[in-house]
Amino acid sequence: MEDSLEIAGEKVNNRLFIGTGKFASYSIMKRALEEAKAEVATVALRRVDADSKAENILNYLPKSCRVMINTSGARDADEAVRIGRLAKAAGAGNWIKIEVIRDNKYLLPDNLETLKAVEILVKEDFVVFPYMSPDLSIGRRMAEAGASAIMPLGSPIGSNRGVKTRELIEIMINEINLPIIVDAGLGKPSEACECMEIGSAAVLVNTAIAVSDDPVRMAVSFSKAVCAGRLAYLSGIPAAGKIASASSPLTGFLRDKK
Repeated sequence: MEDSLEIAGEKVNNRLFIGTGKFASYSIMKRALEEAKAEVATVALRRVDADSKAENILNYLPKSCRVMINTSGARDADEAVRIGRLAKAAGAGNWIKIEVIRDNKYLLPDNLETLKAVEILVKEDFVVFPYMSPDLSIGRRMAEAGASAIMPLGSPIGSNRGVKTRELIEIMINEINLPIIVDAGLGKPSEACECMEIGSAAVLVNTAIAVSDDPVRMAVSFSKAVCAGRLAYLSGIPAAGKIASASSPLTGFLRDKK
């Protein structure tokens, strides 16, 4: 049975999105994307400069991999909008992860400035993915503004601390009729699997893959974990119980008296 994620009329079969920062080289990044069969990769504008004498990251992305521009470095809505427009003009397409961060210590997103950018870029025919601190009210407003998916953080960027915001993410999954894609903080494949088990539409991972001892194998591991978690979710995970429940009948043994 086909189980693809549809966004803006396009089908995505691999629900592991991969960020392209922090890899030791573009060639390693390319192999990781290929081996994981990634179909969506986020790219910061500073690595997409077509006029730069340095290597252009777009040349290393597999043809089957869609670019999602990341507005990394934006400190307010105006800067995020400017980055989006520049990326689109540079030929990077119209899928955009809006990342607006003013906090230099914890790198937590500014939800209000992010919402402003969503409202502007949606009107300019961008497919918008806002990265945010989990907040149901703001998430609903982003959905109403036309966002294509919502990307709440699992824990601070690059922290590898896992899904510390799980309960808030579950609320958003249950209450917002858009794909919820967990982004940031996932450090282990099991944590990506956890996100999928609770109903996340996809996850985005960068640091845990890129800085591992073997980024290619780690990317494959995350991809398989995402598939396992999604399959478990679709299968219907039984509710947890407070007491034991035998898997085999406890009566009818030979020693039992009739």
